[in-house]
Amino acid sequence: MLKKLFQAIHDRYLIANNPIKYLDRIGVNHKGKVYIYGGRVGMFGSEPWLITLGRNVHITGNCQFITHDGGVLILRHKYPDLELSFPIKIGDNVFIGFGSIILPGVTIGDNVIIGAGSVINKDIPSNSVAVGVPCKVVKSLDDYEKSAIQKSIGLGQFKGKEKDDALRKFYKYTVK
Repeated sequence: MLKKLFQAIHDRYLIANNPIKYLDRIGVNHKGKVYIYGGRVGMFGSEPWLITLGRNVHITGNCQFITHDGGVLILRHKYPDLELSFPIKIGDNVFIGFGSIILPGVTIGDNVIIGAGSVINKDIPSNSVAVGVPCKVVKSLDDYEKSAIQKSIGLGQFKGKEKDDALRKFYKYTVK
């Protein structure tokens, strides 16, 4: 019991500070350069080795990777060997928005943005932006890029306190 508690604490530390080491520990396949923001233990499900992540993959908080259909449990009394588990594959240069759920057998291509709260139940092609429940492609990555450049407030180079200060100044907010 105590060992499990220490492992969970260690895993949370790794998710925040060394996500590659965490992915290696639980068996997720990856090409490196994976970023996990606000992740939690268990987000990669019970078969993490069925998940493959490309390079420059950004996974935000409350995302869930589900590699199996648990509904078969109510049919196992009839079919003891019934199993529906399928791999999940994520390409290179992918952003997965907050609270998204990726279902079994899904492949997400390269250069893809998945909007927050999406439920991805089928493949998403490369160079696209997809959102919703169920997740659907709404525009190309090129269209998103043009719109983002047009709307940008030009502060993307900042991080941490420096970014907070720049945003406060830009929006004329004062610290109380």
